[in-house]
Amino acid sequence: MPVFMNPFQKHHVRDFPDVFVPLAHATRYPSVVADHNEKLGISSDSPVNDKEGEASVGGKYSANTVEGLRAEVDLGTLGKWAFYIMQTAGKSKVINKAIMDIGMGPYQWQLFVLCGFGWLADNLVLQVVALTLPSLTSEFGVSSNNVRYTTCATFVGLCLGASFWGIGADLLGRRLAFNTTLFLAGVFGLAVGGGPSWVGTCGLYAALGFGVGGNLPVDGALFLEFLPSASQSLLTLLSVWWPLGQLLGSLIAWGFLSNYTCSPDLDSCDVSAPPCCAKANNWGWRYLNITVGAIIFSMFMVRFFFFHLFESPKYLLAQGRQAEAVATVHGIAYKNKRKTWLSVEVLNAIGGDPAVLDNTKLSRADIVKRTLGKFSKDRIAPLFATRRLGVMTCLIWICWATIGMGYPLFNAFLPQYFQNTGKANTAPTPNSIVYRNYAITSIVGVPGSIIAAYTVDVKYIGRKYTIAIATLITGILLFCFTISDDSNYQLTFSSLEAFFQNIMYGVLYAYTPEVFPAPNRGTGTGIASFFNRLTGLCAPIVAVHAGKVNPNAPIYASGSLILVAFIAMCCFPIETRGKQSL
Repeated sequence: MPVFMNPFQKHHVRDFPDVFVPLAHATRYPSVVADHNEKLGISSDSPVNDKEGEASVGGKYSANTVEGLRAEVDLGTLGKWAFYIMQTAGKSKVINKAIMDIGMGPYQWQLFVLCGFGWLADNLVLQVVALTLPSLTSEFGVSSNNVRYTTCATFVGLCLGASFWGIGADLLGRRLAFNTTLFLAGVFGLAVGGGPSWVGTCGLYAALGFGVGGNLPVDGALFLEFLPSASQSLLTLLSVWWPLGQLLGSLIAWGFLSNYTCSPDLDSCDVSAPPCCAKANNWGWRYLNITVGAIIFSMFMVRFFFFHLFESPKYLLAQGRQAEAVATVHGIAYKNKRKTWLSVEVLNAIGGDPAVLDNTKLSRADIVKRTLGKFSKDRIAPLFATRRLGVMTCLIWICWATIGMGYPLFNAFLPQYFQNTGKANTAPTPNSIVYRNYAITSIVGVPGSIIAAYTVDVKYIGRKYTIAIATLITGILLFCFTISDDSNYQLTFSSLEAFFQNIMYGVLYAYTPEVFPAPNRGTGTGIASFFNRLTGLCAPIVAVHAGKVNPNAPIYASGSLILVAFIAMCCFPIETRGKQSL
């Protein structure tokens, strides 16, 4: 396919020649066949059927027949959305099985990198905001305490973006949301570099947050919809891109902010005094934002022009575009150089022919109602169906809420902590040391996510002990950070904290969806994410008021909240290592 193409092109199966093979002659994924045979009680000793077009083991109910596929697709209780489930959810299961039989290939690996761009951009923006706070104080004459409202403005944008783009992906399509989020982040990232005032800069950061805030929910969901079920653990590996965002931001900041920033005099930088630095002498933070904006916009360009993203088959089915959904699967097989047995005829045999049945397409209002219905009482109640599950649900939400506030209370203001410990007899740390230490902290933190991916499957450790131990150590190190104002001492403990903190977050991202029942997994993880963003929004407000009492108070609060999360983790009643999801 050409490099530059129509990113929103519609496809037909004829666009992908030589990928179709009849179901009866297709090679099914071994574990799918094994599960199918176990479910239907078919053994390898079952009678052989030699009729043309039928599989040899299990007769007409084998994994290579439409009847066998229909037996695999268990629709369960249809409920309020009965027609939609019959037409779409059942067919979605068939598409999932077709993608499973195609397996992992170049298309999914390329998508892994491009979705990783979104996760990288999310943390990159958070780090840039934290890194520019001292420079905003110097240039605009805002106190070092009140300037923390800049982070609050960014979190407002993040919350709005996560909510809007999560629903927008269901209304407008995954492709549009996937590309638009990075486009907005890149444009407003560049615009922040020209911030005319502190208030104007806060507004631009809020707009930047609105764009980048959709990356985590949209990219993760889209990647999952193209993954074979046997490779869904790769969704956890996406978290590796998170610390890479912090590392990239810190390295760029080290170069610009160390060389193009005024030496701050924080005591004279308040709203009643003239700015400490003129714009002409304080271009470091502007160069940083322009560079980061250009990087994010470049990632958008790669997504938009150098990779052709197929629209999600599940979205196409919901829109009544069944032939395009089949063409998408053929496109994946074509990109991976594999074969597929999926056809419109197979889907019609499972869920009915849309040309015969009416109302196969949900209206936009229905889509919104169904999306919002994920958070209805009927969807939340099953999370408390048993005492054990109810306790698990409450504890995991507590962890997301406490960590959601504890993380930014320290990390969002780390450059400020490095620069000024709050002691009157201590001169501010030079910029070169501040941003050097921040870069080293980011580098040390990167291996944490990789180690977490290994230890969660170690016998006698698993998810529970990995996350609990890492969280406990993280909380203790936060308190240790405040003991001394020596820059080398602070560097040591901030680096160790970053390492164990990334282990904590990496396991939390993997463990959370595993503990919720599959039908309500989206609701459970969605509410957890909401609590995380909400408390993160409150973190700058807490930091502003607590910082007036004691400059180290936000760090004490951060450590305390992380230790509360540790206590909750010690009470987790479920260990998911080596077990199938509920």
